Amino acid sequence: MSMQASNTRSESTPEPSAQLDVLGDECARTILVATSDGPKTAKELTKRTDSSSATVYRRINNLLESNLLSECVRFDDDGSHTTAYEATIETLQVQIGGEGIDVSVSKIED
Repeated sequence: MSMQASNTRSESTPEPSAQLDVLGDECARTILVATSDGPKTAKELTKRTDSSSATVYRRINNLLESNLLSECVRFDDDGSHTTAYEATIETLQVQIGGEGIDVSVSKIED
């Protein structure tokens, strides 16, 4: 089960273009929004996005690699467990200037 975050921290992302590329996909954005209110399984995300499970898993992997999503274990009442995914960021800010693009994120503290 996940814990609610009460604190956030801001940090500059080393690979802003990779994060922006990931967020350019509607399915990935839907997954990020769906997981912002708590962990969701891939099966739940497949239903939420109306995409194939293969597409959802690809987007999950992209979000994990970009540090926008984290993996956790969710335990059921019967003792079984499953992998779930949860958003790691609260806000994302993009600044465009003479030196390029800077992406800053406010991460959810554990």
